[in-house]
Amino acid sequence: MIQIFTTGGTIDKVYFDANSEFEVGHSLVPELLSESNIHEGYRLRELMRKDSLEMNDEDRQRVLAAARECDCDRIVITHGTDTMADTAAVLASLKDKTIVLTGAMQPARMRRTDAVFNVGFAWAAVQLLPPGVYIAMNGEVFEAGAVRKNLQAQRFERT
Repeated sequence: MIQIFTTGGTIDKVYFDANSEFEVGHSLVPELLSESNIHEGYRLRELMRKDSLEMNDEDRQRVLAAARECDCDRIVITHGTDTMADTAAVLASLKDKTIVLTGAMQPARMRRTDAVFNVGFAWAAVQLLPPGVYIAMNGEVFEAGAVRKNLQAQRFERT
């Protein structure tokens, strides 16, 4: 069994045309899994609905507590990309679980999104990687503490 925690971020953003802005909405992770023909073998729990730039130390401790208390050895966390590396670093203290964070550069609700690929990639990664904390984005896996988001290039890279 794989535990999936959602925290919000771009992957779950909704565009409100009247306001010309995005807000974090209900998670599309169940739909993304279904599109990938993944229908069982997981539990889903929403931890929060926040843009990762709005996440603080208390929120990261909440994610850490949820992962620590979870009875699953394999965990996928959907997260906003801007502070994903910060949350991964906090989770790195958990040595006995395989934890993979993923997200999207474009909302899952948009026609051109990397969300479906990234969720499927994280699903495979969490099953294949040894215990540790990782970020799986756009076909690459990075270890917690050795990754950063390159804002200009809109991709993750090793530090």
